[in-house]
Amino acid sequence: MTATQLQTPPSRVSAATTARSDAASAASPASPVPGRRSGPGPLATLADAGLEVPVLGGGAVRHVNLDVAASAPAFDAVARHVARVLPYYASVHRGSGYPSQAATALVEDARATVARHVGARDSDVVVFTRNTTDALNLLATAVPGETVVLDVEHHANLLPWRGRRVVVGRPTIAATLSALAEELASRPAALLSVTGASNVTGEVLPIDALARLAHEHGARLAVDAAQLLPHRRVDLVASGVDYLAFSGHKAYAPFGSGALVGRADWLDAAPGYLAGGGAVESVRLDGAAWKTGADRHEAGTPNVVGIAALARALVELERLGADARHAHESALSARLHEGLAAQRGVRVIRGFDDADDRLGIATIELERGSVGLVAAALAAEHGISVRAGRFCAHPFFDRVASRANGLRASLGAGSSADDVDRFLEALARLVADGPAHEYERTPEGWCPRADDRPRISFD
Repeated sequence: MTATQLQTPPSRVSAATTARSDAASAASPASPVPGRRSGPGPLATLADAGLEVPVLGGGAVRHVNLDVAASAPAFDAVARHVARVLPYYASVHRGSGYPSQAATALVEDARATVARHVGARDSDVVVFTRNTTDALNLLATAVPGETVVLDVEHHANLLPWRGRRVVVGRPTIAATLSALAEELASRPAALLSVTGASNVTGEVLPIDALARLAHEHGARLAVDAAQLLPHRRVDLVASGVDYLAFSGHKAYAPFGSGALVGRADWLDAAPGYLAGGGAVESVRLDGAAWKTGADRHEAGTPNVVGIAALARALVELERLGADARHAHESALSARLHEGLAAQRGVRVIRGFDDADDRLGIATIELERGSVGLVAAALAAEHGISVRAGRFCAHPFFDRVASRANGLRASLGAGSSADDVDRFLEALARLVADGPAHEYERTPEGWCPRADDRPRISFD
């Protein structure tokens, strides 16, 4: 079967046993695959380590998670920390009981941990949010003027800004910086807001240079660090970044918390992000006296467990070490990109010709066939999770891609050389021969026509 025939799934259910055997063989580290080179194993232990998932036709294989850029599984250390924290879960800041005092300490200690991890200035404020999107929407309420963004942004850093001015990226980072300089010089802007690393290509932007550029034109710099922070250490003081937004669920703490860190003056002048208890000093029927600092924007009961998990994940990232994380990711990323470059009918998407630093992310498009079908078959027949689509970055994807959708594989601290090899082998097989089972396109995407995998129950 050719790549063209991927558009019409074959009727080869009889090949289920072969597919299951192949998947199981590829999943077993004890069964060497010819041509494989040794390479790095996982850098850290994650809560999903050793997870087995069912495949079509029966049986199960070790799960390969190459969708880390969407949501990363918890560090095992984070999961253990949450279990220790849960008995002390209680009201925060206003309770007199011992658990309440413990929960309050957890939140405020976590605030200090976040500030230290990102090299915050002494005068910076750390506001806990639901995620990066929430953090950027909060900042958007505080910007006293127009905001300049690039078209490479995730929708979370493209849609919230009032008075938004968009600069279309150029073929190189150098030319894009020049275009930004022209735009900022053309008329004043209060803020330049950029991604730290593209969630489509993994390409890392030079945030130090962007901070200098913004400041030279009287603007501040905000960085969407949802992708960057789990992979690179960010230092606000050293880089000159004014605001940083990020999510726990990208940083091995998937318990529903994120943060906005940065200069307090704009945030203190903005209306409270949420109106409610804890954000005010006093309330009258005709008005209220609002607090300043983080309290102003953290009304209601905070996500104590999520905040504690986020802080513990940052501590674990520090324990692993920036150099070790970078070396591990670089080795696996090189393996992934070299393997993709050797495959026929596959093109890796890039945004900048001169990008010399990228995270462990590769988004591909196929010369023929549906990436959605390939993603479905990778999961159902090989136990490999990837992501297909335009990755909430539609304008950027539409500019740099030639097909309607792409397929993204993303690496993390729990990834291994075996994960990369299993993906490359399964992808090559699917592009060349097509899936071994029938699939149909539904409103939810491509699905097996006859799915015999058991549904998991948590009862």
